[in-house]
This record gives sequence, structure tokens and C-alpha cells, in this order.
Amino acid sequence: MGKFSAYKLPLKSLPVGSQEFDYHLDKQFFVDMESSDIYGANLDVHVTVVNKGDIYDMTIDIAGEITLVCDRCLDDLEWPVDTSYHIFVKYGPDFNDDSDELLEIPEGDAYLNIAYMIYDTVALTIPIKHVHPLGKCNRAMSTLLKKHRAQGSAGEEDEDEEMMDEIMEEVDDTIDDASSDDNTDPRWDELKKLNDNN
Repeated sequence: MGKFSAYKLPLKSLPVGSQEFDYHLDKQFFVDMESSDIYGANLDVHVTVVNKGDIYDMTIDIAGEITLVCDRCLDDLEWPVDTSYHIFVKYGPDFNDDSDELLEIPEGDAYLNIAYMIYDTVALTIPIKHVHPLGKCNRAMSTLLKKHRAQGSAGEEDEDEEMMDEIMEEVDDTIDDASSDDNTDPRWDELKKLNDNN
């Protein structure tokens, strides 16, 4: 039994009318797809196929969450998914997927495997840049990024740099708040004085 045999729809044996199929996708589905972006998933897939005699009207609805890696701090990023895909399928002499709205499959195929359609539909919901909302990145990693960030030339400030500066200010404020405790070790205070003199 193949990895994706559960996603084969028996089109030829479907009676005229509406049929529904439900699937649950987890991490293993994306491991089997060899996805490099999606590290986990909790998705519900609902497929509706309406057999109209000579053509099949298919809608795939997908809802849930996928786990990505934040491009900024490398922590897990839960990304919500709520999308659908609609296509017509009909039998013809050869396989033809030239159209976005119509898929033609050979007359000899009794089944249509929709695993790749599901994967592509989910993959299209992933933004090009996947990052946590402002201030939600791992603070330790953000501090390291600030410390090792290369300085650009004047006038190169873009949206990412402004956002990074805001995050870094938050981190600095947090670090300052944490270091302003009255219960500091006097040895550290003496070392700080040496550093301040230089």
C-alpha cells in the first residue's frame, strides 16, 4: 500500500450526485511529501465531489494549523490555514492539466489521487517570509541577531530593519529591567565600574 493510497478518489464508481470525503493531516503527511517548510500539522480536509454525469465538480476545504520555522528566530511558528481549492475533473483521451479550472484524466484511470492537490493547496498558504508577529520572537535569539547584525549604509532602512530595531529596543528594555534589581552581586558591580571607566 502506497503512502498516498488513502487519498485516491474512486471517480468511476461514484454515483451521480454529491459525495463527501474527510481526511486528517498531521506531520507524517508532510514528511511523506518531503516538505522542507512544514514541520508539523493539524489539518482537517473536507472534499466534496459532485458527479454531474460527464464531469466531476470537486471542492477541497482545508482548515487547521501548520508548524513552520520562523525565519528570524528559528523557533516554531504556528500558522493558521483556512483555504479551499475548486476544480472540475473529466475523462478524456490523455492527462491534461493545462487549465487552472479543468483537469482531464485518461479514460482508463478509475481513481484520482488528490494528495498532491491537497499539499499544493496548503503550500500556497505559506507566506514567502514567515516570521512571528512583532515582539513574539525568541528574545535570546533576537539579542544575538542584534549583536551580530551587519550595519548597512545610510539610507538603507527598510521595513524589516525598522521592525528589528523596535524588537531590539524591547529586548534592551527587558534586559535593563532585569538588570536593575537591587540584589546584584557586589563583585559584578565592581567589574561594571571598571568597564564604565574605559
